Amino acid sequence: MLAAMWSCITDFFTYETTKSVVVKSWTIGIINRVVQLLIITYFVGWVFLHEKAYQSRDTAIESSVMTKVKGFGIYDNRVMDVADYVTPTQGASVFCIITKIIPTENQIQGICPESENKFNCTEADSSKCKKGKAAANGIMTGNCVPYKNGKYTCEIRGWCEAEVDTIQTTPMPEVENFTIFIKNSIRFPTFNYTKGNFLPTITKEYIQRCNYDMVNNTYCPIFRVGDVVRYAQQNFSHIANKGGVIGIKIGWMCDLDKSDDKCNPEYSFTRLDAMSEKSPVSPGYNFRFAKYYKTDNGTDYRTLVKAYAIRFDVLVNGNAGKFDMIPTLINMVAAFTSVGVGTVLCDIILLNFLKGAEQYKAKKFEEVSDDFVHDSHSNGLCRSQLSLRNTDIIMKSSDSGAFSIEHYT
Repeated sequence: MLAAMWSCITDFFTYETTKSVVVKSWTIGIINRVVQLLIITYFVGWVFLHEKAYQSRDTAIESSVMTKVKGFGIYDNRVMDVADYVTPTQGASVFCIITKIIPTENQIQGICPESENKFNCTEADSSKCKKGKAAANGIMTGNCVPYKNGKYTCEIRGWCEAEVDTIQTTPMPEVENFTIFIKNSIRFPTFNYTKGNFLPTITKEYIQRCNYDMVNNTYCPIFRVGDVVRYAQQNFSHIANKGGVIGIKIGWMCDLDKSDDKCNPEYSFTRLDAMSEKSPVSPGYNFRFAKYYKTDNGTDYRTLVKAYAIRFDVLVNGNAGKFDMIPTLINMVAAFTSVGVGTVLCDIILLNFLKGAEQYKAKKFEEVSDDFVHDSHSNGLCRSQLSLRNTDIIMKSSDSGAFSIEHYT
């Protein structure tokens, strides 16, 4: 019993190594090296150089956007300035430039006929005009009253006269030459790195005369409306007539291992409401707002405006990367580990598809039964299987213990 325990202890403190089988085959050798080369090329070319896996990255970009529009236009014989056609007025990252309006002036609270055709009725049948139910421009009183051209329609309580928004008007043509000034500041909190779209090379004189274009003035922060629409691959006349939503995207892709002047904004433009543009139901973009007044006797009245506009959304995204030892080591280990895939693939081919697969199996695997173990090592109850040798089928090499199979194909 003591001898068996001592044998187990001595066998525990031993070193075991795997057996190597050298297969001298042109076919399997070429496959092995090609697979290894592809894996190494992938990790070096794509993972490390293209994806920069040796860097830690910060995608939680913090951004501030301020905008300002300039330009004068003429609409309905009136000169329109920024206060007339830009909403909201705070210079936020989302703003609208109104291209055309349909005004309904001098509305007061009262009772009047509904203007929408779907609320037409007959003098004898006012069942469609249910009292207290909402119509298009107010709350129905339950009465059917005369309207225009001999027609009858439901009576409403609300702002009167009711709006008629089917009037055809022409967009303000000067909008195409209006300019948008964008001031953008960003910060990557992980690296405490800040930058703005006003590059050090930009001067006051340059700002006063430049307009952004994709070739000569890629960093100018002033954008002509017509150019933005064209860069988004849209027709200005169509979008000015129906309205729409254009995205101005500012991308910050910064490699902080390089100098600061390499971290610059990249601008791109797209139509954000492309699906609604194709829909016959409410295409384009429009909204309503009102301007309120008081008469001398204190009665409130208003001018209701239905506005068609081009809405601009300034969208900021980006990420920054900087060398970090931890992701570098992790990806290097992954690369070295992946090289072993070539060995697995070659083993599958050798064991199943190449001529001489049985010879390879005989050299690679040893089957030892319990009876063989007990017969050969009756006094070694805890012997390792790697210490067993089948001398009948194994030919040892003279130097390193590796087995060599010559199989040239």
